[in-house]
Amino acid sequence: MGEWHLTVQGLVHNPRTLSLDDFLNLDHREITFDIHCVTSWTRFDSTFTGVPLAEMIDPAPGARFVSFGAFSDRDHNTSLPVDYALASSWVISEFEGEPLAPDHGGPVRVVTPGKYFYKSIKWLKSIDLLAEDRPGWWEVNSSYHNNADPFAGDQRFSTGSLRPEQLYRFKDAANLDKYRGRVMIGLELRDWSPVTNDLRRLFLKNCDMRQIALPGADMRGCNLSLSNLSGANLSGANLAGSDLEGADFTDADLTGADLSGTALSATRFDGASVAGAGFVGAWGLIEHQAFYLRSQGVNLDGQ
Repeated sequence: MGEWHLTVQGLVHNPRTLSLDDFLNLDHREITFDIHCVTSWTRFDSTFTGVPLAEMIDPAPGARFVSFGAFSDRDHNTSLPVDYALASSWVISEFEGEPLAPDHGGPVRVVTPGKYFYKSIKWLKSIDLLAEDRPGWWEVNSSYHNNADPFAGDQRFSTGSLRPEQLYRFKDAANLDKYRGRVMIGLELRDWSPVTNDLRRLFLKNCDMRQIALPGADMRGCNLSLSNLSGANLSGANLAGSDLEGADFTDADLTGADLSGTALSATRFDGASVAGAGFVGAWGLIEHQAFYLRSQGVNLDGQ
């Protein structure tokens, strides 16, 4: 990242670039609210220290949206209607009285109460005032809902699923190349018996995969976030590098499976058979799930 700085630009009366010292010299104070993560966990009464966005920018006529950009390898960004952002968003540098750690978006990030946390961009780099919306990285690449309201109908995803005839074609396909990297949401897959074991890079989010039998399947680079795989047979499956955040593997058979390099935030393994499973480089496990895996003999020292 180098030396941190923040650029305020676009349809704004006060375009400028702030150094970290410039930002820290602004009038900081505390805000406390509940964090709602898209992977189905909530952290209540979280306290941040920073500056309301409304005190940092003065929108020019025609500014209808705010786009927040990040210092990240993927150039993450997200957007909000300017009225909502001015009423709700803060630019912060401390969490629970301590400087914000890099893993949590330090030195400076955005927080936006009342929205799923992907609207609270980490590693803030830029604030851009726009006339037209610019949907963010998660909204474009993961079909996360652009409104991100955790209460009004649980707006996590922007679409539901494939049409019935499309779902039938997907389930019967002998070659899944046309589906790789395509986000598919909310599919009913409990009765799916794939013709092929080559399931690489299938993005099956929030899908019902309970009791599914995929022993030995090649599932490298998949995205199964928020999917229900309870009771599934994934013995010997290769899930290396997959996004499994919020997935439910309760009572699943993961014997000998490869979960190396997987994202496991809010992932559940209670009751799963994990003998011989590999978790080298996996990250994000919450404490009680890590405890369960260790109690089953899994070596997590490489995380």
